[in-house]
Amino acid sequence: MRETRKPAELGLSGHDRRGLAKVLRRIREVRTYRRVQAVLGVARGLPVREAAALAATSSRAVYDWLGRYLRRHRVEDLRDAPRSGRPAVAPVLTDARITREFRKDPMRLGYCSGDWTVDLLARHLSRRYGCAICPRTLRRRMRHLGLRWKRTRHLYKNPAEHLPQKKGALYAA
Repeated sequence: MRETRKPAELGLSGHDRRGLAKVLRRIREVRTYRRVQAVLGVARGLPVREAAALAATSSRAVYDWLGRYLRRHRVEDLRDAPRSGRPAVAPVLTDARITREFRKDPMRLGYCSGDWTVDLLARHLSRRYGCAICPRTLRRRMRHLGLRWKRTRHLYKNPAEHLPQKKGALYAA
């Protein structure tokens, strides 16, 4: 079994403990909080295995975080690096193009519908711009753009003469 090294042997001092404890109260990012919490646990004398359990991670990760912190003794080294994020699914379909196509009448474009549905618009955009977009992605992007619609309500020009009788007493009121 491996011996637990004391914080001073690792290069952690009382100054580090106080600084990490002070920073821990102000951190808002969960990942950084867990990292600082684990390093602080080791600085307070916890074995790495216990600090890893406290942060719900592996001992290897805690050793990596300790190494990052001990290089310069700066909490900023424990923060996440910027990430690029997931690449766009359909970069050709810009917000302006989605909005422009949404404003068009589907009947004039040859569809048998007076209103756009998300599925129909997704198929139309895929054909028009040559890149596939699933209805779920299109729905999310439309919500982000503030594009909303309601199905048209069909109103009869001449309602049935006995409509109140057909619909019941509540309809007449």
